[in-house]
Amino acid sequence: MPSMLPDSWQDVLGEELDKPYFEQLTAFVEAERSAHKVFPPRDEVFAALEATPFDQVKVLILGQDPYHGEGQGHGLCFSVRPGVRTPPSLRNIFKEMKEELGHPVPDNGYLMPWAEQGVLLLNAVLTVRESEANSHKAKGWEKFTDAVIKAVSERPDPAVFVLWGNYAKKKLPLIDTERHAVVQGAHPSPLSAKLFFGSRPFTQIDEAVKAQGHVPIDWRVPDLGVRA
Repeated sequence: MPSMLPDSWQDVLGEELDKPYFEQLTAFVEAERSAHKVFPPRDEVFAALEATPFDQVKVLILGQDPYHGEGQGHGLCFSVRPGVRTPPSLRNIFKEMKEELGHPVPDNGYLMPWAEQGVLLLNAVLTVRESEANSHKAKGWEKFTDAVIKAVSERPDPAVFVLWGNYAKKKLPLIDTERHAVVQGAHPSPLSAKLFFGSRPFTQIDEAVKAQGHVPIDWRVPDLGVRA
């Protein structure tokens, strides 16, 4: 697992991989993989960091843990592979996007176009046992992803941190709010969607991105002709 950390993140996160907690975490995940089905696959655990290099992060959206169904999670929070049915939270994100920005709801939930524009789609926990949400919670991933958040916060170039829901909002103390923008709101899950709808997060994010001197995100997700 350590060897898969992308080059652009090595300097800021490399020392985390040598700490005792990460060695214990690696042993735990490998034991889980030998006894259960674990998502995402090994080569996609750090997919969010691979897709969005450290110096290109404009926006950090924080999720909780990966989707736990077959073929769903591929290392980017809220995103699913092409051809996989769009999960409820992401459907609500697309619904708000259409209402707020007028962009059509795509036939897929593959958010790589966001990641390639500088949207770091980071889960707080990077692995999960099949069909068991939060099964890898409190095993060490949170320490690692806290280090990711701190690394972006300590960077000279400002970014926008998006914290949806109470879990994500607990990470606020890790962020230098003097230099970075924070967009907070309800989680897009069906449980809190009533509060999420109408919160205009995309407009808030883009205004902050522009104020920081960056090109706004094109939130449109192209159709792939693979609706599940």
